Amino acid sequence: MMSKVTNNIRTLILGAALMQALSATAGAQQASPPPLPDGVFAAEKDIKLATAGAYALDPQHTAVMARVSHLGYSYSLFRFEKVEGTLSWDPANVAQAKLSITIQVDSIATPVPGFGAEIAGDNMLKAKAFPQATFVSSAFRQTDAMHGKVDGQFTLMGKTKPVTFDVTLVGAGKGFMGLPRMGVQARATINPLDHGLPPFFVDPIEIVVDAEFGKTP
Repeated sequence: MMSKVTNNIRTLILGAALMQALSATAGAQQASPPPLPDGVFAAEKDIKLATAGAYALDPQHTAVMARVSHLGYSYSLFRFEKVEGTLSWDPANVAQAKLSITIQVDSIATPVPGFGAEIAGDNMLKAKAFPQATFVSSAFRQTDAMHGKVDGQFTLMGKTKPVTFDVTLVGAGKGFMGLPRMGVQARATINPLDHGLPPFFVDPIEIVVDAEFGKTP
């Protein structure tokens, strides 16, 4: 009887030791992810890592979306697939930064088959007459280490109105092969009637931009 109890205790001790070893191994694996390839650096929450210079928008890592009320019932997301942009940037003098963005209006996409072409057509966005929407900054206002506001002029369907984007830093870093990168999310709201859109668009439209910029060689 005593031998059986001793064996049970020994089994429990060995089981606990094994669980502790497995837990320590898992913790070590989580703490030490595989290294990145040479010349590739992950972003950090430090805007100063995006050093001064000229930057270009990376269209493969950028999304421009319009969050549109569906007649007050719900919200639909429209995405513009073709976008270009440039940024003149100095983290030591953010107020002097300059941004210019151009969107191809007929690149709009929606989850509803054929609806993107209808929106881009003559009854709504009139993409043939006004093929591009643009934003040109007029002021950068940093509010803290991670946030700021960008004022500028937004042009859609030939009508230009002032717009302010609320901007949040996603990350900045050394980037790839010696060319720093910076990513942000920006949000603004426009009144569709200011730009001549039909009453189908009954509520303000939120513009959401997830953008990544890479320093030009």
